[in-house]
Amino acid sequence: MKRKLYLYTFVAALGGLLYGFDIAVINGAIPFFTDFFRLTEAMKGWTVSSALIGSIVGALLIGRPGDYFGRLKMLRVMALFFLISAFGSGLSNHLTSFVIYRFIGGLAIGGVSVLSPMYISEIAPPKYRGRFTITFQVAIVIGILVAFFSDYLLLETGENNWRWMFIAGAIPSVVFLILLFFVVESPRWLVKVGRVDEARQTIAAVNSDMDIEKTIQDISLSLNDEILNKNIYLFKKPYLRLVIIGIFIGMFNQFTGTNIVMYYATDIFRSVGFSTNSAIGQTVIIGITLLIFTLVGMILIDRVGRKALLLFGSIGMSVFLGIFAYSFFVGNIKGFVLLFLLVGFVAFFAASQGSVIWVLLSEMFPNNIRARGSSIGTFSHWFFDGFTAFLFPVIAGAFKNGTGTGYVFSFYAITTFLSFFFFRKYLVETKGKSLEELEKDMIV
Repeated sequence: MKRKLYLYTFVAALGGLLYGFDIAVINGAIPFFTDFFRLTEAMKGWTVSSALIGSIVGALLIGRPGDYFGRLKMLRVMALFFLISAFGSGLSNHLTSFVIYRFIGGLAIGGVSVLSPMYISEIAPPKYRGRFTITFQVAIVIGILVAFFSDYLLLETGENNWRWMFIAGAIPSVVFLILLFFVVESPRWLVKVGRVDEARQTIAAVNSDMDIEKTIQDISLSLNDEILNKNIYLFKKPYLRLVIIGIFIGMFNQFTGTNIVMYYATDIFRSVGFSTNSAIGQTVIIGITLLIFTLVGMILIDRVGRKALLLFGSIGMSVFLGIFAYSFFVGNIKGFVLLFLLVGFVAFFAASQGSVIWVLLSEMFPNNIRARGSSIGTFSHWFFDGFTAFLFPVIAGAFKNGTGTGYVFSFYAITTFLSFFFFRKYLVETKGKSLEELEKDMIV
């Protein structure tokens, strides 16, 4: 039982590794393709955010195909998109084609960010659902670290080094695509489409301790064909409240500024005196920190719960973000002190929001609307990601002496502090309950 559960979780989580690799690989490549394409600051923001626009579209549109064709088939399509994007981005000679291939990669990122954690949450036993679903975030972090490290290793490969940085993503894409043919479909989707015998076999394979017939019955009773087939119910009671909470969860996650660090850390470190090579080296330290504290979150999530981690992280992140922003205004805090502040922020993020967001978005919505509700929450995540990624170089470059960066991170410090009050008031603790049991707590 455990071997199959681990295998299915591992394969689904590989989508997270590709997600992490694809969003972070651009960090080390930015200085080189900026020179190659002769980009202005606004064009740089557009180039970076092109993949994020794809992520927005992919996250928003994947819900319906995920319900119709199944989680597994659509994950295979996303793996193919990752492969096309890796080769296309690396081989592009014109900015337009580069942006198109990055957009295709973004479609894949948005798609797996909905489907992979949702698939894991639908096959995992309730007692361990948090730590199994969090493997998606662990995989994202490993992907980010692999991207930072591969960027560093490929620095000295000549004037085409940025091309090899993108092409390197083809290797995990092929592995992901092949392994997806060795896993089974989600039992909750199988029940939804009437393939009940297959659902029984899947539940028995991954969680034989459960009362299989009762689980099948609970899933069946939670489904309503009319609600499943009409989007209008998403915006009516009792589901509207959950959709709004999902949107705010995605927004607050991006208003921590974490992905600005993932995309622009090299530029930030260069702006305070690090050489390009040294700045890229510092991103490896950030990646290692992200991995270590994501594993901490993985250990804690089913013990202390999702809500406690979010509240704790909001306070810690606010402190480090505030000091980091202040350092750009006073101007006399430089170098490795800024690295320490970013590492502190990343540690709190990884153990809290970084660990929790995909778990929450994959389990907080009822069976009737899970794919579409998760899709909307994830859309919010990517919308605000793309919005901030485009604006950051523009705002940072509009002020002298780094104060633009200070203003941006001051905003993040304030919004992250405000998120503490939102999470405390509106979130329901989800640890240790089946997805069907959660419906009774969530729908009020």
